[in-house]
Amino acid sequence: MTALSRAIADPKPVDGLPARSSMAGLDRRSLGFVDVLAQSVGAVAPSAAAATCPLLVAARAGSGTLAAFLLAAVLMALVASAVNQFTRRMAATGSLYTFAARGLGVRAGFATSAAMVVGYGFVAMFALLGAAHYGLTLLSHAAPGIAESRPLVLALLVAFGALCLLILWRGIRLSTRVTLVIELLSIVGILVLITVLLVRVPGPLSWNVALPRNIGLPELAAGTTVAVTAFVGFESAATLGVESRRPFATVPRTIRWTVIAAGVLYLLSAYTQLAGYDAFGGELAAAENPVNDLAARAGVEWIGLLLDAALACSFLACALASTTALARVVFSLGREGIAPRAFGRTHRRHRTPHVALAVGIAVEVAVPVALVATGMSAWDAMGIIVVCAAAGYMTAYTLVCVATPFFLRRIGELTAWPAVAAGIAVFGLVVALGLDLWLEVSGTRALAVVLLAGMALIASAFYAFCRRRRPEALARIGLYDEPTTGDVLGGSP
Repeated sequence: MTALSRAIADPKPVDGLPARSSMAGLDRRSLGFVDVLAQSVGAVAPSAAAATCPLLVAARAGSGTLAAFLLAAVLMALVASAVNQFTRRMAATGSLYTFAARGLGVRAGFATSAAMVVGYGFVAMFALLGAAHYGLTLLSHAAPGIAESRPLVLALLVAFGALCLLILWRGIRLSTRVTLVIELLSIVGILVLITVLLVRVPGPLSWNVALPRNIGLPELAAGTTVAVTAFVGFESAATLGVESRRPFATVPRTIRWTVIAAGVLYLLSAYTQLAGYDAFGGELAAAENPVNDLAARAGVEWIGLLLDAALACSFLACALASTTALARVVFSLGREGIAPRAFGRTHRRHRTPHVALAVGIAVEVAVPVALVATGMSAWDAMGIIVVCAAAGYMTAYTLVCVATPFFLRRIGELTAWPAVAAGIAVFGLVVALGLDLWLEVSGTRALAVVLLAGMALIASAFYAFCRRRRPEALARIGLYDEPTTGDVLGGSP
């Protein structure tokens, strides 16, 4: 018998390990790379972003659209590098807020958790509205009279919310695989459209559309701010760290490649739309529905119809992934005692945080329903909600990047590059967030800033309440999954 065989047959006792994980109840160590990848891909919803964001960026950056997407991709790559300093060392359902707490302490951890709840919650609302909007657009091809039907939008919101709850309640593996299939089909749809347009546009393609012309730094910065919102959610794979089979390898790889792949798709889509309008005549910034318009001009209007279906599905996948992440953040807060402890419960059979899921989806449906019911169109409501979501994400990203060098110094592993990368990311995020809020205050979506201010006041009041009534819960903030006696040889009798 070899030494290895003897060690396996009669392992030495290992002391000091807990018998039960602080995240027990979730389906620990059950997800492979594909499932974890589906989470980040679904949260980013790259096909929906590739179809809609170039227009929004072009409206602010003009000829600097591609440069804005490139700058946003670099900024998000730096943020991903900072986040991965943590994901390679700990598996945490609370992900970013756990990381911030480990680097900067309780206050930063709490602030990050509030920002994540806003980010994941509002992007899920945005996605449900997007699914309803494009679902209605698809239906209106058969019945044009229903294009502006508010009751039908409300019905679709409730139906899509119920569908999300049904899928997510049944288990994490089901939801991630449904998300991946939906998003892959949607990406194929947008790639087919890009290919057809590149082939069908008249004359040679112009590379001049890729070069910024007559554009100032403020316009480029504003476009970059919008482009950043196309990447948010890439880090959500970290919320599945506890459920991932090999979290320290799978989660960092997923985060890194999600940013890279999304960046390539956005640059390709933005170039195609810019080149298409340059060839057919007109400007992307002045378009209302560019992908359908270009498909019609190229004589392949049927692709636009398929794309509407693909976008509705992509937004639904985004709602699934964002709600998955939101539920796990709230679950972690419930386990720590900061949120009501009921949120920290899991379903006995499906091993999902069912209470957090049910409450989260109820809120995700209620807020868009209230906005639409007051007379706002689905598209206008999406504009308000996405500003809140982007602010939540960028605040969380900023705090994690600030925490990175402090965390690495605390564990004795600080080197120059992570600190420099995190510093550049913090500067870029602060400028982007400040510029975005300034533009919204002086623009037509000031309501979004009012909502953000209200949520900041609520979070501050809740933090004061926890300091007074739940100091022991605040002291526990930042729990993460650790090896138990059943995970190692010699750990359990």
